[in-house]
Amino acid sequence: MKIAICDDEKKLRKDLRHLLELHLDLKGIPYEIQEYESGDALLKDEHKEDIQLLFLDIEMPGKGGMETAHGLRDANLKMLIIFVTAYPDYVFQGYEVQAFHYILKPYQETKLRDVLDRALTELNALAEQYYLIEQKSQTLRLNLRSVCYFKSEKRTIYAFSKQNHETSFYGKLEEVSAEMPSFFQRIHNRYLVNLNYVTKLDKNTCICNGEELPVSRAYKQELSVAFARMMLK
Repeated sequence: MKIAICDDEKKLRKDLRHLLELHLDLKGIPYEIQEYESGDALLKDEHKEDIQLLFLDIEMPGKGGMETAHGLRDANLKMLIIFVTAYPDYVFQGYEVQAFHYILKPYQETKLRDVLDRALTELNALAEQYYLIEQKSQTLRLNLRSVCYFKSEKRTIYAFSKQNHETSFYGKLEEVSAEMPSFFQRIHNRYLVNLNYVTKLDKNTCICNGEELPVSRAYKQELSVAFARMMLK
């Protein structure tokens, strides 16, 4: 897990880092903590998109925490933001940038543990909706909610989104299928569909995001049951 602390006060960064390390080590959770002394430094970091959890001081010279948070959201970055402040009045502004929570200075270990545990629970839930794709020079996060179906061709997997955007990567459909959440269903040796986009089942085909895909006999009954359950939700 990638965590960032953005605070202009070195001692407060050190104190917060120490408390985070104690709790995460106790839970046996692997982590990496990056420190930033200003909002500008954070926004200029080319690896900021890797951050999953950000502790962001509101009162800082230059770009304050709120302005920094707006910059992150404008860049379409979805990390959880926990504001750090000595002034409770600022907390309500956090709704503008979808802040996850806040903690007050000076840090109270019990409060910090509670907020961190909530963040970990939220991150675990979010992680189930993404699939990591390893490519030659980068790792991509594929939002599974926007994937209509996967198609396999000669050890290459193609993921098709609802906007008809196509992402390809090397792999086996069996391995991809094993890592998918319950709303994905195998329909063919070459196809794995997101049931949220299936609108119709026929004898040997299904309609997924307006496109007709083949359904093999081996998967037809299982697909019919899964589709019926989805319709009842």
